[in-house]
Amino acid sequence: MALARLDVVVLDCPDPRALAGFYAAVLGGTVEEDAEDSGWVDLKLPDGAALAFQRAPGFVAPEWPAADHSQQFHLDLRVEDLDAAEKGVLELGARPLDTDDRSRTFRVYADPAGHPFCLCAC
Repeated sequence: MALARLDVVVLDCPDPRALAGFYAAVLGGTVEEDAEDSGWVDLKLPDGAALAFQRAPGFVAPEWPAADHSQQFHLDLRVEDLDAAEKGVLELGARPLDTDDRSRTFRVYADPAGHPFCLCAC
């Protein structure tokens, strides 16, 4: 029997509104700001899942790949067309981290705050 269920994944970042906007453009959904806490923004996704973004003073982005600046976690995002999705995330401000091997079914990027994420072909 489970003791808990996953509620939301929270990403620390310097600008919660901006990063929520990036992921809303990538994943769809609705950005919801907390009127009482300007350091917290929720992204409600169309499938009912959610991501949250929390202002972290002194935030230092992970470096990938680097053992001394571990990525901590990353998001795998399923896409129909890797090339089209890549074009879209780059236009939104992502930067490529590991995209050279075009024979693979995934490519690695950093979001505008530096968190690694992968686009994965279905």
